[in-house]
Parts: sequence; structure tokens; C-alpha cells
Amino acid sequence: MSSSPAATVTALADYAAFAASLADAVRPLSLGWFRRRLAVDDKADESPVTIADREVETALREKIAARYPSHGIWGEEFGKQGLDAQFVWSVDPIDGTRSFITGHPLWGTLLALLRDGQPVVGLIDIPATGERWLGIHDPANGVREARFGGQVCATSPVTSLAQATVYATSPDIFDAVEYARFERLTKAVSRRRFGGDCYAYGLLASGHIELVMEAGLQTYDYLAVAPVVEAAGGVITDWEGKPLTLTSQGQVLAAANAELHAAALACIRGA
Repeated sequence: MSSSPAATVTALADYAAFAASLADAVRPLSLGWFRRRLAVDDKADESPVTIADREVETALREKIAARYPSHGIWGEEFGKQGLDAQFVWSVDPIDGTRSFITGHPLWGTLLALLRDGQPVVGLIDIPATGERWLGIHDPANGVREARFGGQVCATSPVTSLAQATVYATSPDIFDAVEYARFERLTKAVSRRRFGGDCYAYGLLASGHIELVMEAGLQTYDYLAVAPVVEAAGGVITDWEGKPLTLTSQGQVLAAANAELHAAALACIRGA
């Protein structure tokens, strides 16, 4: 027997509260290593990793397994398990490790809960600033709630590219073809900024910026931000306009609303 909409809403609220409790629990761990001299290893994809990444993910995995032993987990540092489960957690212990190891405060912990392969709960936690975005997005049951620091947040009403601000973590994330498409968009908007990693998606959800365009992301980079952006009223897809899933290729376009998203898609396609 399937759950009623009311029961589903209650369950999602419980999952969101659990995600918040996870972020609370690991904040002291990540902050304990922040702005300390750390050994930095390079992974196979040339991205950096430290003891902080591994320690935080280990703690998250242990707590998820203790509370929801039937759930799957896909984490950045220790891989995936149980992806055939109905519920799967996506874990990025420190999104923005390059920022973390250089003392820049805008790195975060990302958590997402997927139900049947679709992210329905997302959390962006910024330990160094004490900021947090939490989103629940379940269109099938009419649930949409985005909060920043406990208060409801919403995306910008700007629908014109000419009035929009676009963010990307770095120009280095694009290959030559991708960068040409990014340049096409930045010439159409009011301004562009670099930096922020997951923080940029929080800024979008709170209405401070209108667009984020990135490439080369991994599942744990984008799955947590998707429910936050969507619950706040935004749209987030790949560069072809397709929903983000476990098998997306890491090209992400987020916009404050459907009209702006459509305009941005048309722009990067050269239309």
C-alpha cells in the first residue's frame, strides 16, 4: 500500500530534520581542521582530499547507517553502496576542498536524500559562516519548502538575462568548448562572478543572484543543491534542460525561474 500524501510530507520533514542533525554533528569536525596545516593528497581525478574530508564522511556514513540501515549511500570519499535501495543518501563532506585548504570560508557540507533516484531533500551547510539552506522538493505530493537559517527563502523575480548575475566556481572547470558556451552566456547577462562552490546555489535560492553555470561536477556536487534551488522557486537541469539524476554528466545550469532558465538554455545553445 502506498503512503498517503500527508504521511509522505511528514516523512520528508523527518528526513530533512535528520539531515540538519547530521550537519550539526559534523560541523565541529570540519571546523576543527579548518585553517590548520594539513597533508593534501591528490585523487585520481586530480582533486585534493584531506583527513577532514575523510573524517567527516566517515561520521556521516556511520550516523546514516545507524538511523536508516536500509538506505543506500553515495559519498565522495568512500564510494557507493546500496544504490538499488528506494532511498539513497548523497554525501559530500567538504564541497570546495580547494577553498578549505586555502583558508577561504565558503566551503560546505552537502547532503541529499534521493527517493527512487530523484533528490527530494537537499542541504547546503556552510560551517565557517554558520549558514545553512535546506530544501524539500517533491512535486508528486505537492511539497515545496526552502529555508535559509530557518526562514523561508525564494529566488529572484528577474526574468531578463540582461539584468541577471551568473556565477561559476572557476573558469578552470570548463573545457574549451564549454567555456565558449559559458562566455556566450556571460556576454548576455549583467555581470559574472567566480567562486563560491556550493555557496553560489544558496545565493541563488535566497534571491541574491539569478544564474549558476558549471561543468565537471560529480553527483554529490549537484544532487544536494537541486532540491534547495527548486524548492525556492528556481529551475536546475543539465545543459540540455534534462533533470539532474545519478547519471547526469556534470554540466549544470541553475536559474531563478523557468523563464530565465529557458532564456539561458537558448543562449548557451546559440539560439
